Order: sequence, then C-alpha cells, then structure tokens
Amino acid sequence: MKTYSQKPTEVSRRWILIDAKDAPLGRLSTEIAKYLIGKYKPSYTPHVDGGDYVVVINASETVVTGNKEEAKIYYRHSGFPGGIKDATLKEVREKFPERIIENAVKGMLPKNKLSADRMQRLKVFAGSEHAHTAQTPEKVEVK
Repeated sequence: MKTYSQKPTEVSRRWILIDAKDAPLGRLSTEIAKYLIGKYKPSYTPHVDGGDYVVVINASETVVTGNKEEAKIYYRHSGFPGGIKDATLKEVREKFPERIIENAVKGMLPKNKLSADRMQRLKVFAGSEHAHTAQTPEKVEVK
C-alpha cells in the first residue's frame, strides 16, 4: 500500500462556526487550530495547507480560569528603543476582544510558512453577529 499525499489542487475547504461563549480559552484555541490545520481530515498532509475557514463569534465572552484576568500580560513592541508596551487580559478584552483568541490560536499553530495563510482563514467577531452568513458555516460545539 502506498502513502497518500494530498496535492494543493485537491484541497476542499469547509466553513466552521464556533461559539466562544462560556468556552475555556485553551480548549477553544485547540479546537480552532485543529480545524485551521485540517488535522482531523483523513487526507491530512503536513506540507499542504488543507485546513478550513473558521468563524468565531462571542469572543468577548470567553472564559479563563484562575487569576489570568489580571495576571496574564500581553506584550507588543513598536520597534523603537524602549517601545515595549504591555496590557493585561482584562484591558485587552475591553478594547480588542478578538486579539485574545487570535493570539492563543497563533501560538498553537506550527511555526512555518503555512501559519500566515492559516491565520487569514480565522475570522473572529466580538459579538454574536458575523459577516459570513452567505457561506453557511457548520456549527461546531466546544466541550
């Protein structure tokens, strides 16, 4: 028997809808990463980007455990000397709740040339409304 290797022209992508309301951030991120990579598909090939589009709604209502709301710190740098800035999870949730999920998923993707394309297929919305109803995404539950 020969090992099957998927070609980029054979990739079929689905649209997945995930509701982040009352879902733990870590479990939610691993589920999203699984769909972006396409690792659940029998045709998974590591060097071919065969993942799906993922739409996440209610990003502002994601749950974290413990003291992470005040203790978890996000860093960013302007590129200039002394240009480091930090913000707690609570501050980021107030201004940009989408970034919490985007940063968590980005950290769970493999660090290679395919990760930028995979992140472009992730669509995160703070509220329950999203702009991708025309694609009729399939709803997936996060346990």
